Amino acid sequence: MIWYRRNAAVTSLVDSAASSASVAGNVAGTVVSSAGSVVTSAGSMAGNVLQPLVSDPLRRLQGGESDLAEIAIQDSDRLWIAVDGMGGDHAPGLILDGCLQAVKRLPIRIKFVGESERVLQGAKENGLIELMNQAIDSGCLELVSSGPSVGMDEEATVVRKKRDASINIAMDLVKKGQAMAVYSAGNSGALMASAIFRLGRLVGIDRPAIGALFPTKDPGQPVLVLDVGANMDCKPAYLHQFALLGNIYSRDVLQISKPRIGLLNIGEESCKGNELSLRTYELLSEEERFHFAGNCEGRDVLSGDFDVVVCDGFTGNVLLKFLESVGSVLLGVLRAELPRGRRGKVGSAFLRSNLKRIKKRLDHAEHGGALLLGVNGICVIGHGSSKALSVVSALRIAHSAASHGVMEDLAELQKPQPLSAVVD
Repeated sequence: MIWYRRNAAVTSLVDSAASSASVAGNVAGTVVSSAGSVVTSAGSMAGNVLQPLVSDPLRRLQGGESDLAEIAIQDSDRLWIAVDGMGGDHAPGLILDGCLQAVKRLPIRIKFVGESERVLQGAKENGLIELMNQAIDSGCLELVSSGPSVGMDEEATVVRKKRDASINIAMDLVKKGQAMAVYSAGNSGALMASAIFRLGRLVGIDRPAIGALFPTKDPGQPVLVLDVGANMDCKPAYLHQFALLGNIYSRDVLQISKPRIGLLNIGEESCKGNELSLRTYELLSEEERFHFAGNCEGRDVLSGDFDVVVCDGFTGNVLLKFLESVGSVLLGVLRAELPRGRRGKVGSAFLRSNLKRIKKRLDHAEHGGALLLGVNGICVIGHGSSKALSVVSALRIAHSAASHGVMEDLAELQKPQPLSAVVD
């Protein structure tokens, strides 16, 4: 009885910690390896697992599948997506692995763009030759040859010189209508530059923004935060445009009928903030094309009170990286405080579902990537360290955006009034 009460108390303690973790989790960023080590220690205690945070809203859009298991897919439902096979730290092998898994689980076809010899070598090293040939024979995979790729450490403008780089060819496939979306886990600056040069900006959009989904108290209700790194210095007009972009994405893809738009600020009052915040507040409060819910303080980003939060790229990137650190610190605390000894090992068995939930909410591999909004095409930016699971999750995002009329609605932005006419 004493043993049971002690372990019940421990279970209650970690349950509370797990609840806090759901608020402190991150998306669209890398997670420290402690996340993996915590769950590795409990790996033998496999139980029920939650879906990735990003997949929760997207799962509803794709027929309500309960897991990433293989499902029956009609060939007529498949959409072509171009993949930069040379982008990422683990390209091309693990990127190809993710694509092969994705065509089994999602209604998509893949145009895999990469240097032929390196792609074949990567397939051999990862034992993917047979699966790759099967996907090619079934019409779900097409290999597209490219020239020298863009390195992770190269300047973004190198895409102008390397015209036949994999990222450029992938963008051209979208521009020519041969693919509905493009995905790359490579140099994010190069991807953004290539998207602007090849696809162009939407009319009226001065600066494209990177939008990432953050968790809230409700696992099925993420908040879209943009910009999280594309634009370090912003004008009020840029943030106004970010709000318009975020409103359409949240409405079309996340299926929120009337998204609540918030402006990240240091206080709720309209008189708070720096000059950028004050002038942006005026623009957003006068906008009739979306519902402006007011200023959003840092503590309210994960509260669930907002569906879209806009900020400059510098602030957004700091916020993103801070949330990553909170998650890793929390996991470290849990790891240090878990009970030890014989009793602890037995008691830890009761915590397996909690640990799985924490890992799922903090592991960047579960979130895949973020959308580049504001260019004339659907672009998904993956993490540089993306492996197979990350690729599947990112391609799920690309499919959802491509299949729900996002680009058509974004094109409508120019009709009411040119956004460039908004006062800077």
